[in-house]
Amino acid sequence: MSYGKADPARTVTLDDVRGAQKMLSGVSRVTAVEGSRHLSQLVGAPVRFKCENLQRTGSFKLRGAYVRIAGLLPEQRAAGVVAASAGNHAQGVAQASALLGVAATVFMPVGAPLPKVAATREYGAQVRLEGQVVDETLAAAEEYAARTGAVFIHPFDHPDVVAGQGTVGLEILEQCPEVRTIVVGVGGGGLAAGIAVAVKSLRPDVRLVGVQAAAAAAYPPSLAAGRPVTVEPWATMADGIKVGRPGDVPFGLLADRLDELRTVTEDELSRALLHCLERAKLVVEPAGASPVAALLSDPESFEGPVVALLSGGNVDPLLLQRILRHGMSAAGRYLAVRLRLLDRPGALATLLGVLSVADANVLDVSHVRTDPRLGLTEAEVELHLETKGPEHCAEVDRALRKAGYRVID
Repeated sequence: MSYGKADPARTVTLDDVRGAQKMLSGVSRVTAVEGSRHLSQLVGAPVRFKCENLQRTGSFKLRGAYVRIAGLLPEQRAAGVVAASAGNHAQGVAQASALLGVAATVFMPVGAPLPKVAATREYGAQVRLEGQVVDETLAAAEEYAARTGAVFIHPFDHPDVVAGQGTVGLEILEQCPEVRTIVVGVGGGGLAAGIAVAVKSLRPDVRLVGVQAAAAAAYPPSLAAGRPVTVEPWATMADGIKVGRPGDVPFGLLADRLDELRTVTEDELSRALLHCLERAKLVVEPAGASPVAALLSDPESFEGPVVALLSGGNVDPLLLQRILRHGMSAAGRYLAVRLRLLDRPGALATLLGVLSVADANVLDVSHVRTDPRLGLTEAEVELHLETKGPEHCAEVDRALRKAGYRVID
């Protein structure tokens, strides 16, 4: 995925981030830092969440978008701005433009979630639905910029955007001065790069750990090659960090400042999102939960105190429903069982009685009587059960077998 080119001669300094912090005063929220008792117990040291999911527009993106647009010349502002995004960047640009009195046009994919489209419009942007995938949407936005003179606002590959995102790092140091490790999700790298500039300039002893979805991890090969490398991202629920190529500006800043880059699986992401909902009572999108996924997968490898950045909370309710089911399954709290029994009156009721005694909650039952694989007196039943965890799943399986049922799968 290409997002256009940045000026490689420009970089980002601590003074830039501090200037961005002054610019954002009264615009972006100083979001809360909340403790996580469960993760603290796992890590063996304090773990805190930096809650950018509670930021205006629901993510950190407002910070960088506002700083970028505020830095435009008067004639550039008059021409308006344009962006391409399926979610958080769209809303950040829309809100920042409205606050600065600049006309904004945001291109979004045809299949973008309706809540995100509606929110972008409500923030004041003109929304155009173009393209089936983000690359096509991006091409439409770039063509619009070339045709109209509108300024293209890059989601991560611009020094002003990076400086704006870096204000998160300053806040972390102010709110948690004892921090030893900061864990942050990485897509194109703008957020991580801004935090790296701020934190490493003031506290070089703080360890910075980046996290990518394993299905869309462009940074490992890029860091190995010493330059941004393009990969073909696979499908991932963490669309907020699904980027095929690191930005030139972020990569140049992260190459010698990022201490470690980890990847997390889809199962780990879904478990992390479920953890945020159940334990922290926070709605977090999959990309925003990636630091939590890394902590849950290998908690003892992090030096505390740890700050995990929850970068966004904009998740489509339909997607959230699917992810929660996936997360519960990954955590061993869903059990799908297929078995055969004698096809006679009361057989299904007897089976459900066994499950009731085993304290398994039946969510769905599929009962098949006519199938070439079945004998004349057999029926096949598929059950979806809600359980209390892996140990309970094993107990249910033993109860079924003890009752004489032929468990196929």
